[in-house]
Amino acid sequence: MSTHDVSTKHATIRYTAMRLGVFAACFGAIWILVSLRVLPSGLGGVSNVMWVMLLAIVVSAPLSFVLLRKQRDAMSVRIVEKVDETKARMEANRRQEDLA
Repeated sequence: MSTHDVSTKHATIRYTAMRLGVFAACFGAIWILVSLRVLPSGLGGVSNVMWVMLLAIVVSAPLSFVLLRKQRDAMSVRIVEKVDETKARMEANRRQEDLA
């Protein structure tokens, strides 16, 4: 296993965990701002938690896009590698069947 394999092996798990971390940080910051009445506590009949969750999703998405670019690229590399391995294995199996 090369060092490239080691660095990308758990790329999807690492990216997902970091994405959840960015969301959690946004959720916490927005919750504090809503509690301090810096931000409104909801619109119409929307509950406070749902409002904070919606705002956290809206804020965390672009932050994740910018802050987690390296992790997202590593995850993409790993996915492409897995797809290529699967294609090669299927092609080898097809050739094996053709010989039989």
